[in-house]
Amino acid sequence: MSEALEILALVCTGLYAGYMLAFLSGVMPALKEVDDASFTLLMRIVNRKVPGPLFMFLFLGSLAFPAVSVFVAPEVRDGGGTVLVGAAAVCALVGHLITSGGNVPLNNALESSRGRGDERGARTAFEGRWNALHAVRTLFAIAAFVLVAVAVILAR
Repeated sequence: MSEALEILALVCTGLYAGYMLAFLSGVMPALKEVDDASFTLLMRIVNRKVPGPLFMFLFLGSLAFPAVSVFVAPEVRDGGGTVLVGAAAVCALVGHLITSGGNVPLNNALESSRGRGDERGARTAFEGRWNALHAVRTLFAIAAFVLVAVAVILAR
């Protein structure tokens, strides 16, 4: 059971970190080059589409699987492995708190500004803060993945 949870933790944290990194390194730099109306339109669409079933599985799984695996059969791991997986869960939790406390409210504010005719103002209020928060949560997602990966490697 613990091995299956660690594999699920590894897969979810890795895919989630990759998703976040793709946004950081590709999607947001590409959107930086479009005009304000296109940017706000595209981000509103993305913000409505992203929280689908696959994303939610990765988002929730990247926290739940490491957290649960800390408590399931810790005796099969040395203390260091348990600490690493626990630290991964903490990193995932911090990233999720940034998402729910920072990025999601910005997404909601961008959505609520639709139809007001001030796409430049909406973009200005959104883009810089969202990107800064996203960079930090991406680092936490990558850290969670690396910690789980090291724990899985050490357990072998």
